[in-house]
Amino acid sequence: MRWDKMPEDHSNVEDRRASSGSGRRGGGKLSLAGIAIVIVIGLVMGKNPVEILGMVMQWPEGSAPTQQAGPVNTATDNDQVKSQVVKTLTDTQDTWQTIFQESGQTYQQPKLVLFRNGVETACGSATSAVGPFYCPADSKVYLDLGFFDDMHKKLGAPGDFAQAYVIAHEVGHHIQNLTGISGQVHQKQQQVSKAKGNALSVRLELQADCYAGVWGHYAAKKGLLEAGDMEEALVAANAIGDDTLQKNAGHSVMPDSFTHGTSEQRMAWFKRGMDSGDAGQCDTFKASI
Repeated sequence: MRWDKMPEDHSNVEDRRASSGSGRRGGGKLSLAGIAIVIVIGLVMGKNPVEILGMVMQWPEGSAPTQQAGPVNTATDNDQVKSQVVKTLTDTQDTWQTIFQESGQTYQQPKLVLFRNGVETACGSATSAVGPFYCPADSKVYLDLGFFDDMHKKLGAPGDFAQAYVIAHEVGHHIQNLTGISGQVHQKQQQVSKAKGNALSVRLELQADCYAGVWGHYAAKKGLLEAGDMEEALVAANAIGDDTLQKNAGHSVMPDSFTHGTSEQRMAWFKRGMDSGDAGQCDTFKASI
């Protein structure tokens, strides 16, 4: 990406890395291999892996992440990557501000929280093992920059635009929160079976992928993309498809347990938003996915 052309606004950024804990009480950071094991256990037991992960990675009630001194051994936890993340957030804000204004709506900007290892949110406690996430209760995107190391070394998805795709996807969830889509989906999930609830989650995630693509479309029009950027995002989308993650965990693919969509679906919906630049083309709830 052409970072030299992008503005950098820190007004919506909270950097909590200096005060974040380096582990969770009673255990350490759960690795991607550990996540894979939990997913397999959940599938074998017929449980939702997301629920099991939530229990594994939750601190005891009333506790906070413990703080320990020591170096941070992540190649991407530095000022340069922070600057790129902030610039991505700034540009997504500009893009969605314009889109909302054109449709007569008011856009409210989310905040980005940078942390290390563990963080307290309005949605509860979480560790870095959950990956980047959006909390609708406080309209904040939470990110441990070390996740980008995992993307590169463990998922085989390197590149600055792959990282930007991750941020844009989480901002996509913010758009769903503002428009009421996520609330409607979560309410519906309480009324249906687990399998149907998972299917709704897949559509929600694919729409966020499409919204990320919409931002990418406008970034390309501004001349911010370079050769190979699109491929980086597609490689990342492929790497985090539910079917690919399950295969890499050494288990058979179980579609009823999907919560984010297959690799093919994630790539297709990101590309749909990227090609069209039209948020109206991102209605995964009416489309045949």
